[in-house]
Amino acid sequence: MTKLLHLQSQNLSLVFKLGRIPEIIHWGNKVSAIDEDLFLATERPVSQARLDVDVPLSVCPELGAGHFNAPGLEGNRQGHDFAPVFTMENYRHQGQCVVFELVDDVAMLQLDVEFELDASSDVLRQKLTIKNLGDEAYSLDKLACTLPVPYHANELMTFHGRWCQEFQTHRVAFEHGGFVQENRRGRTSHENFPGFFAGAKGFSEQSGQVWGFHFAWSGNHRMRADVRSDGRRFIQASELLFSGEVALAPHESYSTPELFATYSNAGLNGISERFHRYVRENILAFTPDQPRPVHLNTWEGIYFDHDPDYIMKMASEAARMGVERFIIDDGWFVGRNGEKAALGDWYLDETKYPNGLEPVIQHVIENGMEFGLWVEPEMVSMDSHLYRAHPDWVLGIEGYQQPSGRWQYVLDLQNKDCFDYLFSRLDDLLSRYQISYLKWDMNRELVQPAHNGKPAVKGQTLAFYALLDALRAKHPEVEIESCSSGGGRIDFEVLKRTHRFWTSDCNDALERQTIQRGMGYFFPPEVMGAHIGPAECHSTKRMHNINLRGVTALQGHMGVELDPVKVGEEEKAAFAHYIELHKCFRSLLHNGRAFRIDPADERQYIYGVEHQDEMLITVCQRAMPSHALPAPLRLGCLEPDAMYSVKIVEMPQSSFQLMKHRPAWIDKTLHLRGDTLMEIGLILPILDPESALILHLQKD
Repeated sequence: MTKLLHLQSQNLSLVFKLGRIPEIIHWGNKVSAIDEDLFLATERPVSQARLDVDVPLSVCPELGAGHFNAPGLEGNRQGHDFAPVFTMENYRHQGQCVVFELVDDVAMLQLDVEFELDASSDVLRQKLTIKNLGDEAYSLDKLACTLPVPYHANELMTFHGRWCQEFQTHRVAFEHGGFVQENRRGRTSHENFPGFFAGAKGFSEQSGQVWGFHFAWSGNHRMRADVRSDGRRFIQASELLFSGEVALAPHESYSTPELFATYSNAGLNGISERFHRYVRENILAFTPDQPRPVHLNTWEGIYFDHDPDYIMKMASEAARMGVERFIIDDGWFVGRNGEKAALGDWYLDETKYPNGLEPVIQHVIENGMEFGLWVEPEMVSMDSHLYRAHPDWVLGIEGYQQPSGRWQYVLDLQNKDCFDYLFSRLDDLLSRYQISYLKWDMNRELVQPAHNGKPAVKGQTLAFYALLDALRAKHPEVEIESCSSGGGRIDFEVLKRTHRFWTSDCNDALERQTIQRGMGYFFPPEVMGAHIGPAECHSTKRMHNINLRGVTALQGHMGVELDPVKVGEEEKAAFAHYIELHKCFRSLLHNGRAFRIDPADERQYIYGVEHQDEMLITVCQRAMPSHALPAPLRLGCLEPDAMYSVKIVEMPQSSFQLMKHRPAWIDKTLHLRGDTLMEIGLILPILDPESALILHLQKD
């Protein structure tokens, strides 16, 4: 008999109709109870000129049942069993988790569909497992997580990008047809981040109904959004499998990566709040009471030019500026004098470091800092001892010459000897030296990714996870950054094994404002690597004042990229100022609720974080103001009857070319009621293009 199943979290409800196969009839705002007549109230009519029966949009849409859009499962057994029709045999329900057990006795397949609605964060987790019950192999082409969204979700916000310009957003109408995003690069990718939003047209940062989705996988993926001809619409996310990549032997299973999703009736801010809470409570490998140390990375300071005496001078100056973790980047290992050689040879270059690495590490530690090191274990240079000894360890198809990327190739981590070599080298480094942190880079896509002649992106991705897991088990105190030419490998699944993302190779503060905004929809600030670069950005050659560079880096896990020996005292003092400002507000930034404000001027970004009666608001003027005077800044999330102290803690030191007169309150601390700030607001100074200010609010 058909029945209803209700999962509830703090603010949301997920309601299933359980018939031949489960169907979600509500996923959104919480309903207090299931009405007796809800089953009848959700019965659909059957339209003319179509199938004679109603076809549910099930938890795994079936081609064989009459679903003519994207089915959840695609595959065959030597051409047969290509259109399975499942029947629910059982379900296991405990708390806010349910697993539906579905079987097709004709196609000899079992499908388990798991849902878990996190009670605290309101984030829904979905995962599917297919098992071959037959006596012959089953070739799997696709198994997708599927979630419905309602008719009024008629607009998508999706992500695109490229190297040095990740997490760019655009809007797509979602009325008819659909949207498909595919990634075949073998890593999460700069171009196609596996996440997007669906919502009521015009949803914004602060308002509107929105559903958010993130597919937690570091390999190839396919995400799509479809509107059926009857108006029903759904979202799918799946691993993108190459032809022949997964063939299930009898009684063998395949499980999808996890899809994370949530709903908000308070715009994108509500989505961010829920994703951030889930990440903090369920994924992060560090606790809120562990301050994220300020970094100095040597890359943009010295590149491949390593002199240990000079590096120790850099460390001394870094410590004076307030840096807490000093990282030696690429160029420390044997033969690595440029990017065309030596990857794979993870032994110290004793020509550059004749006394070993120990004196440098000891100097860093004596200056009160942790020591970190750059590695790129998945890669090999053709000009290397490793390649000359083991050319067969390269991930590729025999008989073809694949193109190199940055003059390097990918190692086959599924080759046990190769895996063991990499683990032994990394284990030796972490055992030999007092290393607190690894910057783990991955600088190219997978081309011709084959293991034993068969497609192997999935296997390579799982082997990468296994290598991280093995190292963390042996060295649990070491933190790891996921870097992939910047933002090429950023997702929830890799975050389970790492502690930080290098958000982008672009330190241009203006570009970073948009990049960090996009990343911030899914990830909390404490995992977002954000560095102050030199006045002239190395990737764009654009010049920015320290104000914009400092304010932009202050908002994440802060660091700096420079040679502190060469810069003047004034520049070092400016870097030290923003490091100290970051430390002053670090606890607030890394524990609070991040949000964005819809600006009256589209050339502004306004964003902030609030925690325990304290709030930090940043206003960034990205280009020339749209109008001569700024609109009042009105703030939400305040107690109307409470009093607040309001002051500017950071502003440009320029002459304010656009103002004859500065508002007198800029140099004072104001005391205003919450309802005044919410309804009337605060008149800001006119900001020059490419500058920013920071307001601090404290409940009196």
